Amino acid sequence: MLSIGSFLFNSLDYILIVDSKFNIIFNSRYDSRTNIQTEYAAKDILNKNFFEVYTDVTRANSSIYRCMTTGEIVVQKNQRYHDYLGHEFVSHNVTLPIRRRGKIVGVVELAKDVEPLENVDSEESDVIFNEFLETLQRESGYITFSLIQTRNPEMRKNIDMARTLAKLPNPTLIYGETGTGKELFAQAMITQSGVPRSKVVVLNCATVPENLMESILFGTKRGIYTGAENRRGLFEEADGGILFLDELNAIPYQVQAKLLRVLQDGTFRPLGDNRDKTVNVKIIAAMNVEPEEAMARNILRKDLFYRFSSSIIRIQPLRKRQEDIELFIEYYIKHFQDLYGKHIRGITGPLREALLSYRWEGNVRELKNVIELAVEFAGDDEILGPEHLPSYLHERLFENERGPDNSENADGNEILPLSRAMEALEKDLILRALQRAAGNKTKTAELLGIPRQTLTYKMKQLQLKYEPAKHG
Repeated sequence: MLSIGSFLFNSLDYILIVDSKFNIIFNSRYDSRTNIQTEYAAKDILNKNFFEVYTDVTRANSSIYRCMTTGEIVVQKNQRYHDYLGHEFVSHNVTLPIRRRGKIVGVVELAKDVEPLENVDSEESDVIFNEFLETLQRESGYITFSLIQTRNPEMRKNIDMARTLAKLPNPTLIYGETGTGKELFAQAMITQSGVPRSKVVVLNCATVPENLMESILFGTKRGIYTGAENRRGLFEEADGGILFLDELNAIPYQVQAKLLRVLQDGTFRPLGDNRDKTVNVKIIAAMNVEPEEAMARNILRKDLFYRFSSSIIRIQPLRKRQEDIELFIEYYIKHFQDLYGKHIRGITGPLREALLSYRWEGNVRELKNVIELAVEFAGDDEILGPEHLPSYLHERLFENERGPDNSENADGNEILPLSRAMEALEKDLILRALQRAAGNKTKTAELLGIPRQTLTYKMKQLQLKYEPAKHG
């Protein structure tokens, strides 16, 4: 088992490292410490050219060559090839660049074999590789488009559009409801762009006080206000790279005019300065409000929106992607049963039908949390049923199927106000995280993926108090 950083590569079949001249400097498949086959010798492999060892791999179809020349993280499934002794392999590969001082000096390829070779469409092999890939991408901080799960034609078009826009200087706007995956798209575009991570700046605009937004974006000149120092803003930090502005509509209306100027001609003036500065920054923005609604409410300038109009990605809510609901149910059951070390034997028909008909106002994020809670509530070797759902969803889907007169509602699914449903889910998640972290708020915030201040605010808002679990 190989450990790199915090990630354990215990799902791999082999690791290959190639230098910038395509010479093999390590290959665990032929290493005598990891392989019992005796016909291979290190001298026949090490320092040999990759294309000489793998005779039927060409530069045109090689993930090694593509990664080395573009710097992209390349994911390739069912790659079939032979080595110099004629042995045939089929594997799923993820290939990553190795950089030194910004220059690509080699690549590392991580592979999972598909066995038997005749069964290259093995669903089990796909699941194992997908989970490995998702964990790797999450641990490394590099999100690629291969991580975006979908069977929906519209989403596939969005992915193709985002891939293209990632390589262009155009400012891009991604919008859709909360939980649809806007940040996932943005991070995948950042990876696809090839821009060094040191030149990527991310800002959640909703977390910045209105009176500080202009100084944070554009910087300050000493003396403009009490305590002000010469300080670079985020545009200068991201010069030559990408600035991702999440919750774009949270930027104050008057500051949006200054943002528009940067998008038009690349210039801005720091607070208190009398000289313009010029930067070259690609903007990726996201918002969870329909642009037409945001403009009608005067929280988004029309001229700013029109500046994005040639590069807009709209992500459909999950309820309009029925095929993806089925995909995520199966995917997250498998994901969380492995995470919690349980065997889930399946899901009952009534629960599956209810989940497929539910509106999922919280989109993929809500579905993921619901499946995680269900798997955690379930015992080992159980079938998931309605009893494993969080209380708010069980009430909405099953307890209210009949009205006060004991007759069924017209649609068989009473609509619970979204605010109540999301509040109940938030309570469930926060309390569970508090229990796991033994009341430590810093650890709880890390588990939930939110700032500690946000956790404290939500606990106060929801009137939550940590109480240690009682045993006995």
